[in-house]
Amino acid sequence: MNFLDPKLDEYVVQHSENESDELKELNRRTWIEILNPRMIAGHFQGRVLSMLSHMIQPKNILEIGTFTGYSAICWAEGLQDDGSIHTIDINEELEEMAREYVEKTGHQGKVNFHIGNALDIIPTLEHQWDIVFLDADKSNYTNYYHQVFDRVKPGGYIIADNVLWNGKVIDEKTFSEIDTKAILEFNEMVQNDNRVQNVLFPIRDGLMVARKL
Repeated sequence: MNFLDPKLDEYVVQHSENESDELKELNRRTWIEILNPRMIAGHFQGRVLSMLSHMIQPKNILEIGTFTGYSAICWAEGLQDDGSIHTIDINEELEEMAREYVEKTGHQGKVNFHIGNALDIIPTLEHQWDIVFLDADKSNYTNYYHQVFDRVKPGGYIIADNVLWNGKVIDEKTFSEIDTKAILEFNEMVQNDNRVQNVLFPIRDGLMVARKL
């Protein structure tokens, strides 16, 4: 996921808002203790998510893919005072760490945790969403998109992470891989969906931002 020269990437981070001490600690613990730590949003992308949240000022966010809670905390920073996040993950072993840092950052009243299959849980949530953040299993991105679309408010956003898939989206040798194929199909679907305005930002591993018209 290192698309920029490391020195240029370091410069970008140095000239972006600092992450909080709690987020820095969560990032460090994730890299030390958790399998596949690169799944964490991290400093730069986390500041992007926080900036988007402050710009949109959402009331209700749905996050599919909690991991250790870093991105949920970043989204929570820009919520309306009475806003909430519903975050879903299949891995119950990570919930304790995520809850710990949500509490450390003072967002425990805003973040609601759900453990299980997102495709089963999403229909049970009755909110209209200002933001839906997709950051879970890539093979279901298209399914998640279709499942949530009618519950996204006009002017609301569906934002998907990892849509450059470590550069594999332009490597024909990998097009037959299950996850690469799923990401390619998802990106093409969003690009051809006349119900949204979309931009693919080359931020870290790629963020597809689609605004519902």
